[in-house]
Order: sequence, then C-alpha cells, then structure tokens
Amino acid sequence: APAQSMATMRALSGLCLLWASVVRANDDNHMYTPGEKVNLWVNKVGPYHNPQETYEYFSLPYCQPELGIQTTKKALSIGEELEGHDLTNSGYDLKFGQDVQPTKICSQTLTKESAKKFAAAVDVHYWYQMYLDDLPIWGMVGEIYQGEGAADKDTDKFLFTHRKISIAYNGPRVIEVNLTSENLQPIKPGVTLDFSYAVKWTPTTKVFARRFDRYLDYNFFEHQIHWFSIFNSFMMVIFLCGLVSLILLRTLRNDYAKYTRDTDEMEDLYRVGEDSGWKQVHGDVFRMPENLTLFSALIGTGWQLVTLIVCSVAFAILGEFHGEVYEERGELITTLIVCYALSSSVAGYASGSNYKQYFTAKEDRNSSWQQCMILTVLLLPCIVSVVVGCLNCIALYYNTITSIPVTVMLKIFAIWLFVSLPLVVGGTLFGRHLGGKNDFPCRVNTIPGPIPGENGSPPPPWYTRAIVVIPLTGILPFGSIFIEMYFIFTSFWNYKFYYVYGFMMLVYVILIIVTVCTTIVAVYFILNSENYHWQWTSFLASGSTAGYVFLYSIYYFFWKTKMNGFLQISYYFAYMGLFCVGFFIMCGTLGLAGAFAFVKRIYRNIKVD
Repeated sequence: APAQSMATMRALSGLCLLWASVVRANDDNHMYTPGEKVNLWVNKVGPYHNPQETYEYFSLPYCQPELGIQTTKKALSIGEELEGHDLTNSGYDLKFGQDVQPTKICSQTLTKESAKKFAAAVDVHYWYQMYLDDLPIWGMVGEIYQGEGAADKDTDKFLFTHRKISIAYNGPRVIEVNLTSENLQPIKPGVTLDFSYAVKWTPTTKVFARRFDRYLDYNFFEHQIHWFSIFNSFMMVIFLCGLVSLILLRTLRNDYAKYTRDTDEMEDLYRVGEDSGWKQVHGDVFRMPENLTLFSALIGTGWQLVTLIVCSVAFAILGEFHGEVYEERGELITTLIVCYALSSSVAGYASGSNYKQYFTAKEDRNSSWQQCMILTVLLLPCIVSVVVGCLNCIALYYNTITSIPVTVMLKIFAIWLFVSLPLVVGGTLFGRHLGGKNDFPCRVNTIPGPIPGENGSPPPPWYTRAIVVIPLTGILPFGSIFIEMYFIFTSFWNYKFYYVYGFMMLVYVILIIVTVCTTIVAVYFILNSENYHWQWTSFLASGSTAGYVFLYSIYYFFWKTKMNGFLQISYYFAYMGLFCVGFFIMCGTLGLAGAFAFVKRIYRNIKVD
C-alpha cells in the first residue's frame, strides 16, 4: 500500500509538472523559455473600410498549412465574442528566440472559383488580423497594380504569398511584432502559389509594460484641438453657471421681494389673476406628470446609465493598476456588462423612489408600482435585444463572425435573470421605503389650473413654447462634447485604440454641468409662462442633445468614412441609434435632476395661503 501511494504521488506530481509546462506556454502569462512554442493566431478578414464586415480567416480559399500544427480555435470570453473575434491557430511553427528561414507553408493551384474569391477580396481592399502573444498584427490580402504598363496581361490584382514576421523580445517576454507582406503573385486560374513565411527574432531594451504604446496614436488623440475643445467647454461652463446664478440671485430675488413685502400688502399681491409668472402655478407645479410609470422607468434607467459610465470610465482610468482595457481583447465590453448588471440596483431605487413620491401612504396601496418596476428592468434590455436581434439575423445571412453565438446570448440572459433582475427588485423596495418621500414645498391643488394657449386662453410667448425650448436646450450641451464625439467615433469606426479616458471623464463632467444649467434656464422660461408641465419638457429638452449627436453621426458617416454595403450601413446606424437612445435617457435624467432641485429651491422660499 505505501508503494502504491508513492506511485500515485509521483503520477500526480508528473501531471502537475505537465500542467505547469502547459501554463508556461499559454499566451496569458506572456512568459516563454528559449525554444518554447509561440502561438500565432489568425483572427478575421474583411473589407478595410467596413469594420463590422468581418469573416473567418479561412473563409478565403487559403490552403491549409502543412507544418503538422492543427488549426484549432481558441476559447473566447463573452467580451471577445461580442467584439467579433474568432481566433484560430495559424498553423505556423514559431519557437521563442529561434529564427525561421523562408519556409513553405503550403501550395495551391488557383481554380476559377478560388481566383474569383481572391480577386473580389483584393478589389475591396481586404485586410486580415493576427495575434501573437496578444499583440495585434495587420496585413493586406493583396494589391491592385496601379503602375505604368501591365504587370500581367490577364489581371491587375495580385496576392501576397510571403509573410515576414519580425519579433522583438526582452528576456522571456515578447515586446514587439511586425509583419511585412511580400512576393506579389497574379490572381488568375491555373496559377500555382507557394505560400511561405520567415521569422526574425531581435533583442530589445524596451520594457514589457510599455509594449502597447506603439499602437496608440498620440499625435491624433493629444492634438492641440483636443486640448482647445476642453478649454472651450470649460469657458462655456463658466458662462452658463454665471447665467444660472444671474437668474437665481437677481431675477428670482426681485420676485421674492414682491412676495415678502409688508403684511398689509400681501393680500393684494396674492390675489389670483393680478400677477403672472412662475409663482401662479405653485399649486400645480408638483402635480403628477402624465405616464408616471414610463417616466419613472426612464429616470431609473437614466441613473443606471450615469452610474455605468462613471464606473466604466473610472475603471479604464485606473488601468495602470489592473491592466489597460485597450490591451486585453473584450475587457471593455466585459466591464460594461458587469457594471450594467451591478448598477441595476440604482435603476430600481431611482424609479421606485420617484414613483412613490407622488402618492400618499393610502394612495400607494392602489398604485401600479409593480408595473413601474417591471418596466424599469425591461425597458433598455428590450430595446437593445430587438436591435441586436435584427443585426444578428443580417450577420447570419452574410455569414460574418460578428453574429452573436447562442451560448453567449444564454450567458447574457442568465446575467440579466440572476443578477440584474433581483437587484432591480431590491432597489425598488429600498427606494419606496427610504427615498420615496413626498417633501414638496407646495401642496397640489385638487383641480388643475389652466395652461396658456389652451381652451381659448392667450398663447404664451413663442420662446417659452415646448416646441422651441426642447430643441434649443440641446445645442449647448452638444457644443461642449462634439469634438470628443469625433475622437470616440474615430476610435470605434477607424481602427484606433481609445486611451484618453481622463479626457472622457472631464468632458462627461462638463456635459453634466452644461446640461443641468441649460435645463434650469429652459424650465425657468416654461414656468414663467405659467406652464406647469415642466417634468416631461425638462427631460425631453435635456435629452434633445442626443438628436444632435445622431445628426452628427450622419455627417460623420458620409464625410469621414468610406463605409458601403447593406451590412455595414445597418451596423453603423443601428449602433449609433442605440448609442443615442442611451444618451437621450441619460441626459434627460441629468437635466431633470437639476431642474427638480431648482424648482424645489425656488418654491421653498415663497409664501402661499
């Protein structure tokens, strides 16, 4: 028995050593020993001008490598799947620190069909992406001959058949990878192509922690125009804060003065009909808004999005401590999913407390707070699911790798069902009991007052009408962020790594301040015209910034990109539409929060009978 036990221990030790050696060869720890195998993964191919139109690498009729290495797929995370990655072993034989002289991978004779596919790919500038030790490499499939004279009498399209890989290393780590495509061969039926590769290893003193810097476009993201936009937005904040202060300290002070004169004059001043302005609607200003269930669900979703952006950007800013989000495939998407699920409690709390504040304890027994809770948890996921479902059908029709696998859908549904849903329920219950207090400074009249312009009453001035106030309010917030929108759009649609998350957070704070200030001014004009329907107006007015962002995305599509085809156009406008819907809800919530605080503040200081 002791001998058998010792044999078992030796076997287990051998398995542990074998497992440790496998771990050392894994891409995840980025540590290699001389001669150790290094995996080169092929990821995707597609038209250069269409970032979302990507296909499996071997969807092009490349011959399979004949070096004895299986072209197996790599297991991917949810974030990698959602970003549209499809890592397959290239079949190239690479060993750490060992050069490879030009070596044939495989040979193939182009048929009429394969030549047609390669020619079509070269015609639309197909590119491909590879990964070595998590470092991305890009290359073009071929080129169209544009020189003088005919390079080949039968075709002007040529295919690269040799790849030269240059790898720099520091100690046991890979630091830099470069790919050079060579040996153009004509694409025509009957031509035999010999595909080959070569590898050159070079030592370097560059540190591992800075190896991703070469992928960051410092000249683009840290251009003077970026700094100027921040300064311009900061000056706008100062101006708007001064304007709001003027309203609060001068205009409202004069209004208060008329209401705090001698007691003998009070009765004359408070007679209804003898004064006009925001004071006259004190009995209706805190009346329950129409469609309260939808209104509360939007507010809950808005605060969830505010929390999501703050947490995600803060996580990205702290990348120096846990790893930069742009260095790991899918990490930002995974972060967004986790933050969204965990911030569901914020959505439940905000919607539940907002709904509850419009009811007394007795009235609340017959309210529909359960419907509000259900709508809060379903609102944004349903919108996203419908749009993504349509895009998935299009992607499946075109057989692209951007289609979302069923397994990923089930995982996301499980996160929503077992994390997001319970947190919304718990947040709603806490919001109803802790935050849903009716602390309005004015009582609500039993009978609603008249609205100017309705039932034959004189219309209000044109500049106080909702149809004018709503679109005008969104101009200044959009003006404070549109330059940052250009950088974000370019990084998403033009293969750039976005890394200036400190800029993003600063612009986000500026957006909040500008949105709140402009909404306060808009609500003041609305109330001064004796229109007490300010809740929806303030939400729509501040949310109108999203409309300008969508118009800018249309401009960006036609003048800043060369996208084409139904697939890419569908993805572009569907993604921009989803982005603007979320942006609308978020900005609407921020503007409403500022307006609500403003309205409570001004009505707290007036005396009413």
